[in-house]
Amino acid sequence: MRVMVDPEWQAAFRERMHRFELRHIPRQGAGAVSIKVRVSAGCFHREHSPQAYRLIDHHLDKLSLHTELVFEEHESGPELLVYVAVATAVVTLTKCVVDPVTAIIKARSDGIRKGDHPSEPLELIVRRTESERTVREEVILRVGHNDRVSSKTIHRRLNDALRKLLKTQDKK
Repeated sequence: MRVMVDPEWQAAFRERMHRFELRHIPRQGAGAVSIKVRVSAGCFHREHSPQAYRLIDHHLDKLSLHTELVFEEHESGPELLVYVAVATAVVTLTKCVVDPVTAIIKARSDGIRKGDHPSEPLELIVRRTESERTVREEVILRVGHNDRVSSKTIHRRLNDALRKLLKTQDKK
């Protein structure tokens, strides 16, 4: 787990999380987190990955996005802002959270096969604001465009990382 110290980036992230928390009423026992799919180098946005974003948009259109999940686009890759239920050391991720993450990773690979140019590996990252001055994040998976990764693996890695990330929140 890494604690981020870039003041400019942290301020933007904290503001994004704050807006999310103001717009969405959390369930009791839930924590707000970011699940980011980021390229290790270069960019992953509509301009350079139009095929991937067509697939991502199609998946998100089919999914009935509920009030606890927000899709954000960034030049470095998509981000999901979500509330995650936490009950005594158990993190509960729903299909509505795991499926979009899996779809984004798969769309990147499919987009490259269909002509998208950037092909740097993706990193799956979980993060949250810890205080007004710090952001805690963990890179939990690195996936090349030819790598196969199952939703089961993504689900397990997300659960493990979020359990650790939110455990520090409970101690405060």
